Amino acid sequence: MPVPTDPLTPALTSLRATRWFTDEPVREEQLRAVLEAGRWTGSARNRQPWRFVVVRSGAIRRQLARLGAYAGHLAAAPVVIALAVEETAGGEDAQFDAGRAAQNMMLAAHVQGLGSCPASFFPAANADRAGPLCRVAPPWRVRTALSLGYPAPAPAGKSAIPTGRLPLAELVTEIPDEPAG
Repeated sequence: MPVPTDPLTPALTSLRATRWFTDEPVREEQLRAVLEAGRWTGSARNRQPWRFVVVRSGAIRRQLARLGAYAGHLAAAPVVIALAVEETAGGEDAQFDAGRAAQNMMLAAHVQGLGSCPASFFPAANADRAGPLCRVAPPWRVRTALSLGYPAPAPAGKSAIPTGRLPLAELVTEIPDEPAG
């Protein structure tokens, strides 16, 4: 049976991480649209436990790029959006909610022709270093940032990151409805 499509499905299924960027600057209206998508993300009990820090400074982007094993793309992007999260007031849902905001911003970037990629700062000491670089003080903490810019071709060679998707048959388990009895 064919799966019904709508205008949103192609955008959702074609979003991929972009780790290589051109030097072309991100237009202000595009950045605002991405930030608005993050702002309008739902959160548990509408706590909105995030703040978004826009980093254009090349020096700070390069320092952030050294704070995670797979964060190097932050140095090459024209813009980085750091997600500051208040974990104490945000509750146990705070990081999940921040992930939702990050995904919304990535989708907003994608539909505008921009590329993006999340970076996690780990171990915990690296997240502690990211906060001051982003001018964020406790109780706010920066554990994630998004690179943002116009995609450039990836360099030739094999990527260390696997590609493709597992089939649904490997990802989904269904518990059937039990007969009324």
